[in-house]
Amino acid sequence: MGLDDKADNKKDELAGKAKEAVGKATDDEGLERQGKTDQAKSNLKQAGEKIKDAFKG
Repeated sequence: MGLDDKADNKKDELAGKAKEAVGKATDDEGLERQGKTDQAKSNLKQAGEKIKDAFKG
């Protein structure tokens, strides 16, 4: 995948961290959990990108 996909994945990860932080600050467990889920999804996508890159080389 291209740099755009990698940048989008990183953006999603950072957005998840922000959600988690806001959830913690406001004592909103649902928002905190959603942020953690978003981060996990982004991390899986990033891992997939790394695997694809390894097979390209």
